[in-house]
Amino acid sequence: MHRKIKPVFVKLMLAGLVTSLSVPSFAADDLRKDAAAATQAANDQLLKQLPFADKTDFENANKGFIAALPPAPIKGEAGNLIWDPQKYGFIKEGEKAPATVNPSLWRQAQLINISGLFKVTDGIYQIRNLDLSNMTIIEGKEGITLVDPLVSAETAKIGLDLYYKHQGKKPVKAVIYTHSHVDHYGGVRGVVDEADVKAGKVKIYAPEGFMEAAVAENIMAGNVMSRRASYMYGNLLPADEKGQVGAGLGTTTSAGTVTLIAPTDIITKTGQKEVIDGLTYEFMMAPGSEAPSEMLWYIEEKKAISAAEDATHTLHNTYSLRGAKIREPLPWSKYLNQALSMWGDKAEVMFAQHHWPTWGNKEVTTLLKSQRDLYRYINDETLRLANMGYTRDEIAEQFKLPDTLANTWANRGYYGSISHNVKATYVLYLGWFDGNPATLNELTPTESAKKYVEFMGGADEVLKKAKASYDKGEYRWVAQVVKHVVFADPSNKAAKELEADALEQMGYQAESGPWRNFYLTGAKELRSGVTQLPTPNTASPDTVRAMSLDMFFDYLAVRLNGPKSGDAKAVLNFDFGDTGGKYKVELENGVLNHTANAEASNADTTIALSRDTLNNLILKQTTLEKAVAAGDVKITGSSDKLKEVLGYLDNFEFWFNIVTP
Repeated sequence: MHRKIKPVFVKLMLAGLVTSLSVPSFAADDLRKDAAAATQAANDQLLKQLPFADKTDFENANKGFIAALPPAPIKGEAGNLIWDPQKYGFIKEGEKAPATVNPSLWRQAQLINISGLFKVTDGIYQIRNLDLSNMTIIEGKEGITLVDPLVSAETAKIGLDLYYKHQGKKPVKAVIYTHSHVDHYGGVRGVVDEADVKAGKVKIYAPEGFMEAAVAENIMAGNVMSRRASYMYGNLLPADEKGQVGAGLGTTTSAGTVTLIAPTDIITKTGQKEVIDGLTYEFMMAPGSEAPSEMLWYIEEKKAISAAEDATHTLHNTYSLRGAKIREPLPWSKYLNQALSMWGDKAEVMFAQHHWPTWGNKEVTTLLKSQRDLYRYINDETLRLANMGYTRDEIAEQFKLPDTLANTWANRGYYGSISHNVKATYVLYLGWFDGNPATLNELTPTESAKKYVEFMGGADEVLKKAKASYDKGEYRWVAQVVKHVVFADPSNKAAKELEADALEQMGYQAESGPWRNFYLTGAKELRSGVTQLPTPNTASPDTVRAMSLDMFFDYLAVRLNGPKSGDAKAVLNFDFGDTGGKYKVELENGVLNHTANAEASNADTTIALSRDTLNNLILKQTTLEKAVAAGDVKITGSSDKLKEVLGYLDNFEFWFNIVTP
């Protein structure tokens, strides 16, 4: 039935974070350039602006150190590399930034690379830089509670073993998922046996809406998100001074086994208190902040705030460059204000699931206020300027934080950026159209590029002028204008090389890790073409099982080729038995509608199968032919009609072009 349905449809339901690409190394024919004089000057200027002499963050990032991470690479059963603790060994604390890396981003990378097992406060520990996120371990009355067990089961297990080695073995009594992104739940089976969960020995806590959000956020646009994530996280770049130096939020993601165990206990309201292994947790709901389903909490006995991912040591994304629904900075700001109201007068430490903790009541409240005001300022100032008639790009270009916010290290744009968060806020309120009718129905990039180049006197003239602009350090303009030559004639090698050179210099200047990765990956593909590596596959069995049937049929509808199927008609009944129910699926007018708890009396075909069989088909553990032969799938009526419908479903090519047409 679904032999053409690739697991690609769930590959980025994991928040666009996880890819399993093998990264090519650059050899003697390395085409990458050195930092230009203009880039060095721009980076030197930042050294003068920001308080690099302040070493407080380094003191805090090293505070409570107990043990280093095991140095050996973590590998899977097939010998595949899952995590290399030495990958970013070239980034050393205290060393000056190379000319090819923004010094502020280099400083952040140094901090992130402070790795190992750390004590946060009495009874609270963290494993840092064993994945993109932290795993927090909280000692209770009878055992331990694990917060956010990383991306992969393999890294989570190594992290817990490191804790056991130095603090003694204690039973896991509970797991808490702070929110619905994969780096906060994917490793759960590395630290918990599901049998213990089912037996009630281990509880799993999560915010309301967690399971739906964990599975649903990226299904419908999963392929394009995953392709763009290969740019955002620098998966195609080597880790070195001219390549990937981290993502600002963490170094990178592990590439192991992504798992998921459903929560047993759901937190539904702010102020809800739960006693977990003898400790009192007061929860605060924060849906639609950094994730669709997210929560913060306060542990009364520890005077500790868990900020989840809403108050870290970076300006976060209110829009992810991989593509995602826009996050709202105003509610985000209000959640942080509410945390201050609830716990600000009593908290003595605050930890998050990225970066390092903050100690002292004054310091905790200062960080919360600063992050609160950061997101509020992005919201309010964007709207103020929009109401004065400025457009999206005009606002982003002139937007400036007050110095009190801009010169605070935790507010710097290592992961998000002021520019793309401001643009996202404009779109959130006003949409893509800037109000100028000239932009209402513009030509496609390729068609407009051809006319631009013609109007500008031809490719040779454009490149001549663009080269002069490049020599002046005007890299943004060079990339913007030469892009037209590339789209007008993708075979123009000189144009691609000049655009690549400009993107590379912008990468060397970028303070945001994702911006750097986008620029440098674009430069690489302009020079070398699209490298077709093994396609990312994060369609783990746990995630497939967690997907609702409504999501499954919605995704089939996304894959339907509307123009091809516009005149077709078909009615299919799906029967998943007593536990799965019945679905009526109708193809008409180039769309595929489904109705739950319904069946058509005039159906062309009825397909009976269990949910387990559907999962096996999705995961390619069997084929339709084998499932029918085994009696696991029963088809009544016209099998040709079923094949016709399946024939209208497109498979999405992963390695589509981005920097060329």
